[in-house]
Amino acid sequence: MIDPKTLPENDPRRHTMQVRARLTELAEHLREDVQKVDDPSFKALFETTASVLTGLESSFAGYEDKTGDAWR
Repeated sequence: MIDPKTLPENDPRRHTMQVRARLTELAEHLREDVQKVDDPSFKALFETTASVLTGLESSFAGYEDKTGDAWR
């Protein structure tokens, strides 16, 4: 995988890759927290949020690869 910091500042992939990393990190954090709290509403909120973030990360990846339907 390319290190986004090696790409020029005006390359959109530099920015999408950095955002993807943050989205992934936050989704993982949310899923870890689900295991720590025994409140069904909390678990639903955090799992739903993690799923949305994972979907966003996938969209960013599709943009980078030009593989997503929206980017063709």
